[in-house]
Order: sequence, then structure tokens, then C-alpha cells
Amino acid sequence: MTMHRRRFLRSASLGVPGLAALTSLSACEAGPAGAKTASASSGRERVLVVGAGISGLAAARHLADQGQDVVVLEARDRIGGRVRTSEKWADVPLDLGASWIHGIDNNPIAALAAKARARTVVTDPDSSTDYLPDGSEVGDVRAKTIQGWQNKMEDALAAYQDDADKDMSVRSVVERTLHWSSLPDDDKVLASFGLNDYEHEYSGGVDQMSALYFDSGVAIKGKDVLFPRGYRQITDLLARGLTIRTGQVVKRIDWDSSGVTVGTGKGTFHADHVVVTLPLGVLQSGAVTFGPGLPASKRTAVDKLGMGVLNKCYLRFPRVFWPDTDWMTYIPELDKYGQWEQWINIARPTGQPVLLGFNAADFGRTIEGWSDTRIVDSAMGTLRTIFGSDIPAPVGHQITRWASDPYARGSYSYNKVGSTPAMRDHLAAAVDDRVHFAGEATHRASYQTVHGAYLSGIRAAKEITD
Repeated sequence: MTMHRRRFLRSASLGVPGLAALTSLSACEAGPAGAKTASASSGRERVLVVGAGISGLAAARHLADQGQDVVVLEARDRIGGRVRTSEKWADVPLDLGASWIHGIDNNPIAALAAKARARTVVTDPDSSTDYLPDGSEVGDVRAKTIQGWQNKMEDALAAYQDDADKDMSVRSVVERTLHWSSLPDDDKVLASFGLNDYEHEYSGGVDQMSALYFDSGVAIKGKDVLFPRGYRQITDLLARGLTIRTGQVVKRIDWDSSGVTVGTGKGTFHADHVVVTLPLGVLQSGAVTFGPGLPASKRTAVDKLGMGVLNKCYLRFPRVFWPDTDWMTYIPELDKYGQWEQWINIARPTGQPVLLGFNAADFGRTIEGWSDTRIVDSAMGTLRTIFGSDIPAPVGHQITRWASDPYARGSYSYNKVGSTPAMRDHLAAAVDDRVHFAGEATHRASYQTVHGAYLSGIRAAKEITD
């Protein structure tokens, strides 16, 4: 049974900017990632970059390679932003944030991976073992039924996009077309599984996701791959030689005709330009003040676009007891909608007995308030339903809470009811040729992706250098 997974990433050809100078970085760069770090301002800088995530590092890399004097201000004590590789288990680095290169053909992140000599492993959406609510494996007949419901939902949404003159939620369109109230519960269970698949793919709840524009992204062809040794190999490569000041929580950004001023909890920085790569969720939180204020179109984009959630729960076991497929999916009963429906077999790329469970949207956000013990117990309830009560208990776990992270406020953006793709252009637009914006949410074609974030950083940097 083929899931939707990254369905919209199908057809685009992207160049690979910002790579040439990486071959000439010197061996004397400071820090474990080759980045230069400092804690205080040293006078006027040409360009400040707010955020050392992939978009901020891409912008800073391009600016530095063009001879600009650039300093990166990062709130955390690490680089990477929503790219975060955990080294808690020394023999198996795990990506707590971004995991995949979605489409490797002419993808700039694939080119960076080659430059970093980072090994990648393909995950195949067709390599999946799927389970019904009672834990039994989905057979061919039931698989066709499930695929039939998914096809009906896709057809309903496509027809709506062709004819609608106003926006509605994905759930509203699907339920109206399928005559939801008249469906037997067994059919609702299977259809609900398909709805939650949209939530895993796009991170927003189907009650809030725009039926008109949820899949508006353009795409890159090719296989999806992940990094057995972690995505940090990419951010470490980009950070080499850059001046990055960690622990700098930006509070305010001001500008006028003479330049920009960025105030943090530790001091004030001055420059000619600033590149702001704050995640959409942070912009929505109001944690950073902009003076003399942002244009109305940008404020509207911040307010109306959605910031979604996709959280991870890694479970390490003493042995492998699950099938040797890339994916496992579970179809829960209606009263457990959205709970532990998708799993990745981490043992395949790493050789270690680790499973990764995902939770998206509303349930993904809900469990952030749970203790680790409760989350693990909930996950194990699903696994015991599938594999039996005698499976071993996990010997370790790693859990994410991206919506609760004050420097992320979510996992990645989505198109909410009432938003439009053009709002991403408004979010990306520079203000007074002083304040420039980047980040996955600003990339109209490839929002939600690492390559989209990377390309947005290059675009913002070129607004300055060009």
C-alpha cells in the first residue's frame, strides 16, 4: 500500500548555488564544526544574519563567499535550527528534526551531501507493512479498499480545487464529498487513516488545512534519502569559517536609512543589512519586535499561514522484532484518530534496533504536554497491539517537542484555510532594502523542505550582493 508521503515533491529543476567556495575552506577554522564563535559585538558589521538554521547558514555562506563581512546571531547554544542530530546514543546518531532529502535529482542538498561525503540511504514508500486496528496485517483485498478511499479523497480535493470560489478545510471537503454522516464506522476508520496521512505529510490538522492550497508546492524528482550519520553533516559543512555567535536571543530589529540595529539579550549589533531567518512560529509569537514595523502584507502572511507539528519518538530495543520494511503503518480506531499511525524502521539504515514513531498536527501537539513515560507507554500500547504483549520493553527513548521549543514554535509551515501561496512571497519580501527574510516558510515552491530553506537563504543573500 503506497502512502501519500511527500506527494507534492514531483517536478522541479533547481540549481546548486553557494557550493563552489566550499572546496577552498582553510584547515585552520575554529570550533568543532569549523565555525568561529564569539560572544560580543566588535563594531559595525556589513550584514547580520538572525538564525543559524539551514537558511541562515546558506545566506551567511553565500555572503562570506562573496567577500561580505557577515556575523550570524543564534539563540541556541548550537547551530542547525530545525536540523538537529542527537549524539545521545554514540553508535547511532539520530535526526530529531529534518531527516530526508526529498527528491535527490538536481537537489542542492544532495550536492552538499556529496561535498560533505555524507552517506545517504534510500527510503522507499512502497516498502511498507501495514496493520489494522486489531493488529492483523493488511491483506491485498483490504489494501485495495484503503487505496480506494485515498483515491476518493484525492479526487474530491482535486475537483474542489478546479471549481471552488472560496476556501474550506481539507476535512470539510472530504467529509462533504464522501457523505461522511452516512458512512459505516468501519469505512470511517479507513478514511480517517487517509486524512491523518495528509497531516503527517503537511504537518497541519485537516480541520485547519486549506483545501485549495494545501498541496501548492512544486517539487524535485528522485528518491527520498536520509543520513545514517545525521543531517548535521550538512550544517557543519555550511558553517565552516563563519562567525557565529551563539546564545544571542534576538529581541528587537530596527532600521532606517542609515542601517539596521539588532538587539539581543546580551547586547546590540549594527549593520547595513540583516537577514531574518526566524521560523514562522517565532514570528507569529511576537517574541521579536520590528521597528518601524512590518508592511501590512507581511503581517497578514505571518498571521494567516499555518505552523504545523510533526514530532518524533525514537525507541531503542534490545532486539529487532518488527518486519524488514522501511515503513510500518497502523490504522487506529476512530477514538484514537491520529495516534501512532506511521513508523520508520531505523534498523534498516543504521543496523541498530531502533524504531521511530511519528505524531502530527493535533495529537502531535497534545502529547508535548505529556511526560516521556506517558508518551512511551502510549507508543508501546500500539506496538503491543501489533506485535503482541511479549515484545521487549525499550531500553531507551528520544522524544521531540517542536511546538514547545521557543526558537521553533513548530516543525514546518503549511497552508492554512484563508492563506494563499502568494503570502509566502509577501513573507519573503525585503523591507526598505535593509531587512531581508529567509526560511522554509518563505519559499513558495518548496516550503516545508530543507532544500527550500537553503534556497531561500541564497535568495536573501543575493538581494544584498546583487
